[in-house]
Amino acid sequence: MHSPERKAQIANRYYAKTTRNAIRAIRNTTDKKAAETSAPKVYALIDKLAKAGIIHKNKAANIKSGIAVYINKLA
Repeated sequence: MHSPERKAQIANRYYAKTTRNAIRAIRNTTDKKAAETSAPKVYALIDKLAKAGIIHKNKAANIKSGIAVYINKLA
């Protein structure tokens, strides 16, 4: 049986990994329409991590900014 702290750690790791995979998927796409469609969902995941304190709010802002820059560069 895991302690409550360990359960939270496992859950936080899962949400962080899921978000990283979503970010990676956007950065690997070359289709601007698909990236624009999935961006709000990824932004919501990032905001959720920041709100829970899993990542810092400034790091969340930097990641979202980087995604926006990448999407705007797509043709």
